[in-house]
Amino acid sequence: MTTHVNKVHHVTTITQVAKGLGKDEDWLRDISIEMGIEDGLIWVYGVGEDGVQAFTDFGIENMIELVRFYKENRKLITRWQRE
Repeated sequence: MTTHVNKVHHVTTITQVAKGLGKDEDWLRDISIEMGIEDGLIWVYGVGEDGVQAFTDFGIENMIELVRFYKENRKLITRWQRE
């Protein structure tokens, strides 16, 4: 019998990721729509909370790549022009 062992021991909220990358949190939410659990994006729920996006280390790496992609292709996402 084999059991799955979760190797994720911590996650980082989107607020902290935005702060660390020096990016607008709402803009990161817009581009994270493309991400799923397989990309390192998860939702964390607490008592009385709607939930908050959080990322594994792998998810942060993927987010950095998405930021790089959208900075090179600015016309693909037009909602946020402050970047």
